[in-house]
Amino acid sequence: MAENENGADKSEEPTEKRLRESREKGQLARSKELGTVAVTVGGIGGLLVTGSGLGQALMQVMRGSFELSREALMAPDAMAQLLLLAGLTALKAILPLLLALAIAAIVGPVSLGGWLFSGKAMAPNFGRLNPLAGLKRMFSANALVELLKALGKFLVVLAVGLAVLAAYQDDLLSISKEPLEAAILHSLEIVGWSSLWMACGLILIAAVDVPFQLWNNKQKLMMTKQEVKDEYKDTEGKPEVKSRIRQLQREMAERRMMQAVPQADVVITNPTHFAVALKYDGSKGGAPVLVAKGGDFLALKIREIAQEHQVMVLESPALARAVYYSTELEAEIPAGLYLAVAQVLAYVYQLRQYQAGKGRRPDPLGSLPIPPDLRRDE
Repeated sequence: MAENENGADKSEEPTEKRLRESREKGQLARSKELGTVAVTVGGIGGLLVTGSGLGQALMQVMRGSFELSREALMAPDAMAQLLLLAGLTALKAILPLLLALAIAAIVGPVSLGGWLFSGKAMAPNFGRLNPLAGLKRMFSANALVELLKALGKFLVVLAVGLAVLAAYQDDLLSISKEPLEAAILHSLEIVGWSSLWMACGLILIAAVDVPFQLWNNKQKLMMTKQEVKDEYKDTEGKPEVKSRIRQLQREMAERRMMQAVPQADVVITNPTHFAVALKYDGSKGGAPVLVAKGGDFLALKIREIAQEHQVMVLESPALARAVYYSTELEAEIPAGLYLAVAQVLAYVYQLRQYQAGKGRRPDPLGSLPIPPDLRRDE
């Protein structure tokens, strides 16, 4: 099991934050062997595919460069034109091979870990200039793995090379009996296919190196239990800080709520345990809105502020409980309470008219119609 610098066991899987930060730093699982195999196999394979065309193009360049007419020898700009023509011919012939190498050089590394451009990974790290750190890397477990990989590559290439020589033994012996041009082409074919088979032998090394790099990168990202706790605190905040923030948020919400009580049309109470303040704006065409609610101490404060600002306070325990439990602050009351709240508001408006000397005294409120699903008992 991996350990950190303090000797604690890294037994926890890396978190999403740890994985994201490692990617930003360019710390991904990369296999040099996979990139080497991709470039080598791609280059040799591309050379086998484009070899005949490339050879013909080179022969054309040689003929064009040495079979010169008298006019070309006497013309002052002929050499520049011949050089330009030779360069374009060679470039056209070698361009497919260069394209195959470029694709292999990109696909090889990207196939493990994906595409990544990290400025942090490109930043200079002067800690690598420390001789002690360099010696530590030379005698580390990673250095031992690299040594074993190098030895493995040598043995694999040697074994594949011997197998290829044995397979092409008859062809190699027959070359001496062939005409010169045919012998050259036959030799190039044997060299090309032998190189390809030996390059394919490196796939065995890459097949071992890729899982190892994935495992090694995961081990580096493993975390201790304390690191997970510290990261959670940094991400979510310390419990005491979060508690203080929630407390401040509640206090701010209560202050805003108390500031809205003077604008309410009516405050309905339980009479002591609950208090809800409702406001109706007929110009908006909606339902009455709950502007404040509270229980016990908050209910007392709501009643005090309402009385101080001459807001009507009515006792209706069933309606107060129903509004308190069914409606959020600054939200409209549910449709089931429309009729009951309408009767309350009508009573309030009539009572205000009576107090202003413009109407008769309204009858006391009776039992209000509250649906069973909205009723809340004490």
